Amino acid sequence: MARILIIGAGGVGQVVTHKCAQVPEVFSEICLASRTIDKCNKIAAQLAMPIETAQVDADNVPSLVKLIRSFRPELVINVALPYQDLHIMDACLETGVHYLDTANYEPVDEARFCYKWQWDYHERFKERGIMALLGSGFDPGVTNVFCAWAQKKHFDEIYDIDIIDCNAGEHGQPFATNFNPEINIREVTAKGRYYENGHWVETEPLSVFREFDFPEGIGSKKIYLLFHEELESLVKHIKGIRQARFWMTFSENYLKHLEVLQNVGMTRIDPVDYNGQKIIPLQFLKALLPDPASLGPLTRGRTCIGCLIDGIRDGKKKRYYIYNICDHQKAYEEVGAQAVSYTTGVPAMIGALMILTGKWQGKGVFNMEEFDPDPFMEKLNKHGLPWTEVIL
Repeated sequence: MARILIIGAGGVGQVVTHKCAQVPEVFSEICLASRTIDKCNKIAAQLAMPIETAQVDADNVPSLVKLIRSFRPELVINVALPYQDLHIMDACLETGVHYLDTANYEPVDEARFCYKWQWDYHERFKERGIMALLGSGFDPGVTNVFCAWAQKKHFDEIYDIDIIDCNAGEHGQPFATNFNPEINIREVTAKGRYYENGHWVETEPLSVFREFDFPEGIGSKKIYLLFHEELESLVKHIKGIRQARFWMTFSENYLKHLEVLQNVGMTRIDPVDYNGQKIIPLQFLKALLPDPASLGPLTRGRTCIGCLIDGIRDGKKKRYYIYNICDHQKAYEEVGAQAVSYTTGVPAMIGALMILTGKWQGKGVFNMEEFDPDPFMEKLNKHGLPWTEVIL
């Protein structure tokens, strides 16, 4: 029986809150906090289990500390913006509370994300006797656990990892993103990067692509190479990797709109003067685009996220594919959110479950693949994200 504080009341926060409320024997008391308390109250009204709600500015460490000391959680689940990770980690350090997030830190004024900023907290968390679990979403998150599972169960050595993310859903909007538009567009317009033979290779944005045949009737789709944070931790913790890449699908409609927006400067993250005040074009664009949380009732189709892994077992080459397929409408029927939020929110709950039930323990800062994958994999099947393995 544990008290948890969830910070962030967007689409993922809604899923996390619903899924934690489904396991009251572990998450006995829940507080949902956000800058906008009305969002928290709206989610709370959807639940059979009563929860507390609170207003908090996740950029304000003293405000976070005050809330944590008032509610006294054992764990803080951070599903706010990646810019706010370090503020929330600072608050957890000051109050001696475990920390979990789903995406690594990136600075507001630079479209660059890496784990160094958070890995630098390791000794401080260790000395404080608390644990930080980084990237407990799907990718990063489940994909990391898939790789740890493959290493434990299927390979003597892993050489190549391709993480492949497909959203085959349709929402009918001219242009919309399935998670926070600002974060999504910063990620997609950044240069690609992959790991090869001990070095990082950089590519121009969306310049490397190929076809991939997705399972269970989704079919062939074009996938584009991006940099994603789980690559950085996997090459550190999965020994022997020669190549690690991340791929994602995009519709031609999405890419067409994105190109135009880039060409006219709407994806810029530096401030510009407008009518005597400074505005950031990408933040203004975010205000104009549909709220991803509003896409739930509109989105049809499925997601497919998995890992294609090559290596050696018993002296023979082996190719292995492990994946999950999630239906947008089924996710919406259960928790009122589409599958992109669902596939991030469910693993956040399971990661919290691992910490609070003692299945994963440690003092310091950790990535998902550093722990025994077995209990996490079992909970994926139980809580809505079943996985499938194929030997190719």
